[in-house]
Amino acid sequence: MGKIVPFNGVREDLRGRLACYKDDWTGGFNSTYRILAATAYIFFASALPVIAFGEQLGRDTEGVITAVQTLSSTTICGIIQAIVGGQPLLIVGVSEPTSLVYTFMYDFAKNRPEIGARFFLGWAAWVCVWSAFMLAALAILGACNFINRFTRVAGELFGLLIAVLFVQQAVKGAVNEFRISKFVNATEEQFQSSWRFGNGMFGLILTFGLLWTAIKSRNARSWNFGPGFFRRFIANYGVPILVIVWSAVSYARVGSVPAGIPRRLTSPNPWKSPIATTHWDVVADMNDIPGVYIAAAIVPALMIVILYYFDHCVSAQLAQQPEFNLRKPFSYHYDLLLLGFTVLLCGLLGLPPSHGVLPQSPMHTRALASLKKEATKELHINITSSDPGSPMNKVNFDPEKDVDPLLPVEVKEQRLSNLLQSLLVAACIGAMPALKKIPSSVLWGYFAYMAIESLPGNQFWGRICLLFSSSAKRYKALETTHPMFMHTVPFKVTATFTIFQLVYMICCYGITWIPIGGVLFPVLIMLLIPVRQFVLPRFFKREYLQQLDSAEYEEVAPLPQSLALKEAEAQGLSVGSDTSDDASLDHFATAARGEIKHPLPLPLHNHFGHSTNTHEDQL
Repeated sequence: MGKIVPFNGVREDLRGRLACYKDDWTGGFNSTYRILAATAYIFFASALPVIAFGEQLGRDTEGVITAVQTLSSTTICGIIQAIVGGQPLLIVGVSEPTSLVYTFMYDFAKNRPEIGARFFLGWAAWVCVWSAFMLAALAILGACNFINRFTRVAGELFGLLIAVLFVQQAVKGAVNEFRISKFVNATEEQFQSSWRFGNGMFGLILTFGLLWTAIKSRNARSWNFGPGFFRRFIANYGVPILVIVWSAVSYARVGSVPAGIPRRLTSPNPWKSPIATTHWDVVADMNDIPGVYIAAAIVPALMIVILYYFDHCVSAQLAQQPEFNLRKPFSYHYDLLLLGFTVLLCGLLGLPPSHGVLPQSPMHTRALASLKKEATKELHINITSSDPGSPMNKVNFDPEKDVDPLLPVEVKEQRLSNLLQSLLVAACIGAMPALKKIPSSVLWGYFAYMAIESLPGNQFWGRICLLFSSSAKRYKALETTHPMFMHTVPFKVTATFTIFQLVYMICCYGITWIPIGGVLFPVLIMLLIPVRQFVLPRFFKREYLQQLDSAEYEEVAPLPQSLALKEAEAQGLSVGSDTSDDASLDHFATAARGEIKHPLPLPLHNHFGHSTNTHEDQL
């Protein structure tokens, strides 16, 4: 790294982004359909988790921070990022790690008589002040030049950790549907044991119903039925529609069911809540915080800086992956400087700060991506000229269904979708009375969906699945599109590397369960950088590390079964193969009745249009 020149990185980022600022807006207004689909998709992906985090913080902070505050923070920071931010594809919001840090901070503050719940927001504002100055200093001094050190190992491990936290929240929420909250009147009829069980079971139906249908709807483009426009509509707007549908299903009650079943969102009405006025006194409360606690605020501030520096940069990095083929320049330094400003603003307003979030940021870019017309046309020519039986020659060929999804993509790089989704989040604040009609169990299903939606493309997750699959079946991974390292790295090395990542991730996750001390979990995340640079090369060959930790997502075309078996044996991927009689019988038996299938030769047609070599001719 060369000489540090203050503001050099920020200046370069501004110069690059200002050159395309006008196109950021005109490009959005010229791509209305694609923008609207992505806006609706990312709005729900952003708003629903933020509401759920607000519900969680409302319980953990005894109502000091609620969904009104988390939505307000996400709105303000989202609008700022969309209008004056460097990378408009970056989605910002209140995250699960922020909720964890603020919960640890509240647990510390409430037991200190000098702070307590009364002055918690004033003390949290001092935490944000320290955090803002440190983030600004990092941006000014060019700390984002180290972004290349955030390799696939760190990014994918953190991404999977976020997915685990999403699943944890979904499971905890589903379990709590069977329990009594400490903030309710336990004598009400709905909290009797029989009704609690009914509420929990109905909640599971809503949770898994939304999860299953949402997963199916995202794959609507590959359905075999329905016209193309219908499948595209379901793929683009299906998840938001399903949230509404399952919320409507929750009202399908029979008999004298108590009004509180199923349970729904409990956030306060912003138009009637006294919290809406008390948060304006935060700056005045800062003067009442003793000096020793102002100094102590540096500790959680340092944890927030480490977390936000890593999470914000990695979110931007994953939203700008090479496979997205983005044309416009990056803006890491300037966005980090802007993050420092928004953290300060949120702290002074008594709001939990927002930052770049996973998996919403790469989901936003993916929602704006479309297959390049030139690539589709070129593929059509190449395949039809080389293989007359290819899907391209089918009458019902659909590029969105039959074309390889790894072809070059074209992303609508603009600011409109981010601005619109932020404005929709703002509308949620005023529409809180309507949002309280959504069952909480629907949110838990959406959390699980978000976790699953973040897994495709994560090589760490793919290697975990490979590691725990049957050794006799691993060769089947080579029969699909697969990563290059499966050909260049022995399976024992891959397994050892994956186990290291898995153990490290479990340690990061375990720290979050430690009371008070759990605020230190961002340190373990940042330690991945020196571990990757200096520790892993001592245990793995550099060429193997380069393959397993490659920045590019290189994939290989599927292999036929014979070659897949040979390659799997050569790499130590499989120990034998499942060629038993039962396996062969399963291959030839129908799924429904177990009858033996009798494959017939494909009928051939002569130039007169008559069939030859058919089963009837053989008889």
